[in-house]
Amino acid sequence: MAIGSALSSRSFASPFSSGKLHEMRYWTVPQNKCVCSYVPGGRFGRHIAGHDYSRSTSMERLEMPGQFQQPMLGSPRDCFTRTFDNESIKRRVFSRVECFLSSSDPINGGWLKPRKWENFLTSSLESACVQPEYNRLPIRTRAECKPEQFETTGSPLSPSDVPPEAVLIGDTRSEISPWWQQFPKRWTIVLLCFFSFLLCNMDRVNMSIAVLPMSSEFSWNPATVGLIQSSFFWGYLLTQILGGIWADRFGGKIVLGFGVVWWSIATVLTPLAAKIGLPCLLIMRAFMGIGEGVAMPAMNNILSKWIPVSERSRSLALVYSGMYLGSVTGLAFSPLLISKFGWPSVFYAFGSLGSIWFALWQSNAHSSPDDDPKLSKAERRHIQGGNALKEPVTSIPWRLILSKAPVWALIISHFCHNWGTFILLTWMPTYYNQVLKFNLTESGLLCVLPWLTMAVFANIGGWIADTLVQKGISVTNVRKIMQSIGFLGPALFLTLLSKVRTPAMAVLCMACSQGSDAFSQSGLYSNHQDIGPRYAGVLLGLSNTAGVLAGVFGTAATGYILQKGSWDSVFKVAVALYIVGTVVWNVFSTGEKVLE
Repeated sequence: MAIGSALSSRSFASPFSSGKLHEMRYWTVPQNKCVCSYVPGGRFGRHIAGHDYSRSTSMERLEMPGQFQQPMLGSPRDCFTRTFDNESIKRRVFSRVECFLSSSDPINGGWLKPRKWENFLTSSLESACVQPEYNRLPIRTRAECKPEQFETTGSPLSPSDVPPEAVLIGDTRSEISPWWQQFPKRWTIVLLCFFSFLLCNMDRVNMSIAVLPMSSEFSWNPATVGLIQSSFFWGYLLTQILGGIWADRFGGKIVLGFGVVWWSIATVLTPLAAKIGLPCLLIMRAFMGIGEGVAMPAMNNILSKWIPVSERSRSLALVYSGMYLGSVTGLAFSPLLISKFGWPSVFYAFGSLGSIWFALWQSNAHSSPDDDPKLSKAERRHIQGGNALKEPVTSIPWRLILSKAPVWALIISHFCHNWGTFILLTWMPTYYNQVLKFNLTESGLLCVLPWLTMAVFANIGGWIADTLVQKGISVTNVRKIMQSIGFLGPALFLTLLSKVRTPAMAVLCMACSQGSDAFSQSGLYSNHQDIGPRYAGVLLGLSNTAGVLAGVFGTAATGYILQKGSWDSVFKVAVALYIVGTVVWNVFSTGEKVLE
């Protein structure tokens, strides 16, 4: 079997040259022709052998005295021609070079044990060729040489002796990189975004626990506590759209890094602000909202450039599950820190983690693949799919954006989705306590269950969505399927919640409602990058502003409904909005790009 020609090299130390490196070079040439040459350094001579690399896995052992000429490459029978001049032999030292040739098995991933060739001896003015024992094995070849303290004189092998068909195949000494260097760079970005969202919700929910001892220390009434909790949203609403504009113009790395540093500093300074006075604390909480407000638009911008559409759902699901796990972590560790070190320790501990994240972010993240000099060509091609990234946005085409029906489908659906989600997450402890008659400790523990359920089902939904896309189902249909589950699932379980009579079934319905709600991460939360990847930050800022307003108005409206009606009325309003969102989404949304 004829094969292409190859040239490679390997270095080794010579005993005569005080550790100098010598090279073992070999060439493969078409159909049963090969030259194996030991290139000398110092006083070493040369040995040339020919055989078929394409099928041989044997060991060659050559022992020859004296001086010999270059081989004449011809047929397999003429692969060696040696001429020894007995009269000119000056045997100071007998020369021997041992070459071990072996082939790798690409299937089993190991080196096959070499097999011996027939030994041969050469005499004066004789030429011989020993045909190797062939075996049909892979082509990849490795050469190792063991020079010993013997000497042979011979004519040097010049580059012109290399067969013209020879092709350099690379350095056999190249080492395999460690696994952490082979880890895909795009998933490094995803993991860093995941941990930023983990810190985001840890720093957000710690106030809900710390506010209890703080109220006792500073004599705050319930109205003051409500004002402090709401002050976060003053800044959070302010930077939703601004964060998207900044991210699309300056890059997601800068904006997300700024947001984490900003809210981490605000978290650390919260105890000092509380001791100074209430106005100062309200300002500090609003500052914290400013930092966290840019997180989602900046994350959406950077992932729109790093993640191909076939991996979009699972990457976003993983990042958003960081928010859910951040709430679980904050609710779990805050009471422990407060009981042992006092309420200020929560803010100091959680806020300081931002500095560690920022150091990793600066050293490993880039706003786009084109900004990363260490990104491999293969991964760059996989991310971009043959399309070059466009220049950063310099101006936002607001009229064009607001004229698109899919954009309004995003805004309306986000509002409908967050109305029910915020009601469940905000009023759940009250429902457990007043309706199911759980005590406060049980209510607190059960509040963690929906967050865990959402974290698990968000990632399941992400993998399902990407699998459907890879199987050829259109992105539009995948987004509609996943968001329909995210709407109709909670609507179904909230309807059942008003009919159950046991606490266990009520908790189960609540958990299932939140679990199916998490499929929205592969629906509307992934759609911003589908319809306008260049403006993904602005689009998320627009829709999330509507989502935050739904949370604010929905929470207030729930309190008003409970004064006049019952929990059944609360759930009916949420179910009605879920159905409205389902209709709007399936009629007007798309998975195709509508903004260039």
